[in-house]
Amino acid sequence: MRYMMVVLLEFYPSWLALPREERRMHAAGLQEIIRKHEPAVQVRFFDAEALPGKDYTDFVVCETADMEQYHYMWEAIRDSEPYTKGYMKIKDVIMGMENAFQSYETNVLNMD
Repeated sequence: MRYMMVVLLEFYPSWLALPREERRMHAAGLQEIIRKHEPAVQVRFFDAEALPGKDYTDFVVCETADMEQYHYMWEAIRDSEPYTKGYMKIKDVIMGMENAFQSYETNVLNMD
């Protein structure tokens, strides 16, 4: 079964106060963490700060069939400097399962 998560993030003004070169260095470190979990987890980043976002500035769309690798990826991100130094925070996660009703019908109800 495939899972889709939309992870709402908030980057704080302390992040924006960093020189762009330092932000790029931290972003490269985050990308390195993400690459370690590919292809098990596919990740896409979106900037939402200039658009109507109430409690978030960015969001990440993650897709996987391997929830363990997804979890490990976020544990590593939470151990990274942008997170531990308080530059960013996970605000919320919206999660869904692709066509879960079909799996239920097939595996539980034994429907063709």
